[in-house]
Amino acid sequence: MAAFGCRPNVVTYGTLIHGLCQTGNTIVALQLHEQVVNGNGKVGNICKPNVIWYNSIIDGLCKDEFTDKAKELFSEMKANGISGNVITFTTLIHGLCCVGNWEEAKSLYMEMMNQGVLPNTMTFNVLLDELCKNGNIDEANRLYKLMIERGVQPDTHTYSILMDGYCLVGRIRDVEKLFVSMASKGCTPNVVSYNILMDGFCKNKKVDRAMNLYREMISKAIGPTIVTYNTLLFGLFKVGRVRDAPKMFDEMQANKVAPDSIIFTVFIEGLCKNGCVLDALEFFHSLEIRKFELTIEIFNCLVDGLFKSGRIKMAWDLFHSLPHKGLLLNVVTYNIMINGICKEGKLEKVNFVLSSMEKNGCVPDVITFNTLMHGFFLNNETQKVVELLHKMAKRNVIPDASTVSIVINLLAKEENYHECLNSLPLFPIQ
Repeated sequence: MAAFGCRPNVVTYGTLIHGLCQTGNTIVALQLHEQVVNGNGKVGNICKPNVIWYNSIIDGLCKDEFTDKAKELFSEMKANGISGNVITFTTLIHGLCCVGNWEEAKSLYMEMMNQGVLPNTMTFNVLLDELCKNGNIDEANRLYKLMIERGVQPDTHTYSILMDGYCLVGRIRDVEKLFVSMASKGCTPNVVSYNILMDGFCKNKKVDRAMNLYREMISKAIGPTIVTYNTLLFGLFKVGRVRDAPKMFDEMQANKVAPDSIIFTVFIEGLCKNGCVLDALEFFHSLEIRKFELTIEIFNCLVDGLFKSGRIKMAWDLFHSLPHKGLLLNVVTYNIMINGICKEGKLEKVNFVLSSMEKNGCVPDVITFNTLMHGFFLNNETQKVVELLHKMAKRNVIPDASTVSIVINLLAKEENYHECLNSLPLFPIQ
């Protein structure tokens, strides 16, 4: 621009910075900002950033989880005499919530109020979402009431957040009440609202009620999503309605909702948990034939089902085939194999699985150690259990309730209780 005698102004820079941030080039935007502010760019310090300019970069930094840098920019903005608006505060509050810094987010909300910047629906939604995700539904409800008192109108997303929060703590009746009250408050339930209530019903084994909601949704021309079908299939399998699951799968395809790896996992896991492992295997092979992308989670469900149904050789064959399919085995895969070995009582195979695990750079977790220790404990190999506890401590793997239970059973079983106790490692207090 300068070559043609045109000097970029605040709008030019603001538009460029916004575009860079929207396309994931926030660091480049930040560098450009610093050049302009410090006056060391090719065109010199020709304009002062405005609030829109700052908001774009703060939003980009928060989305990239560079929250500390976003806070620095917010401080710089204030030092330059530029007051933050509701978008500035809401963006930064959201960024802080995303990195789990609730106390600082709450302090920023108070600062916002003290400066006379009125929170809008989005501000409240961000705060409500963080409270609900952490199970603080009563505090969320108080904030919702404050929102109403301040004359801020909730939207459909507000109700979906609260419904999801109530579902998380198992208060399904409150979810229903909110769902019913939405329309009277001027908010029409959307597919997300329906999905949340259906999920609540399915988790509480009220599948018929979930199916009624699904039919109602269809009759109102609200298009179901892949989440809808995942939820309903999970519910059907949970109550053992295995025959209805394929019908729902067919209906999903008739409604032109494309299946994904999650729904394949739900389907295979559901069949396996209901004792239909061979049906799961047949379905799996049909996916292979149709060249669907298969994830390690799908294989994990099937290997687990094969082990639990006593089809040991088939489980091992599938396990050995995984590397040839270009899939990276994860800790869940190995934990399933180790659990299968322990139940089979062939602990001599453990070393093979562990060496394979180490070779693939997969780090054992607390479940790996617990499964191994339980297997050795049942096999009366006390020393092996103690060795594994020492390995856990050395690798800083934090014990859980199952670990403690294994240790208690070990001590109760040992005649020389004190000697066994003294041989155990010390773990840091959590």
